[in-house]
Amino acid sequence: MPTIHLTREIHNYLFGGGFQAVTTRVLVTGIAVFLAVMTVPGIEVDSIPAGIAAIVVLMFLNLLVRPILFVLTLPLIVLSLGLFLIVVNALLLEFTAYLVKGFTVTGFWPAVGGAVVISLVTMILNAWTGGPGQLEPQSLPQQRPPKIINPDE
Repeated sequence: MPTIHLTREIHNYLFGGGFQAVTTRVLVTGIAVFLAVMTVPGIEVDSIPAGIAAIVVLMFLNLLVRPILFVLTLPLIVLSLGLFLIVVNALLLEFTAYLVKGFTVTGFWPAVGGAVVISLVTMILNAWTGGPGQLEPQSLPQQRPPKIINPDE
């Protein structure tokens, strides 16, 4: 049976901070999807298990498919000054609705609205919790005194 090896980047993205980081990532995504369902007309969830499945599927799509779409659409992202990322996120949200029974997105514009809400809420909560993409401040190395090679005697 072939073994599946995760690349170091994917492994660090999922398990970089341990169980607490994964739990925080799931909670942040869950809150963002919940707020999108509550605020954007056209995005609906039939039951709690469907909502949880939508959160998990969206997380894995963001982990596996989004980097590929990012590379493929990089010229459009650069030309639109990053606004095309909203379209990429909307497509991932619609694909999530296609994969999860009980999670519906009624069209492209509700998907765009949901993508904007999910992106903003995720960005704010990640900044607040110190989630992925946060740079840790690095301390400067201790300065040692200069070494005098040829002292005058």
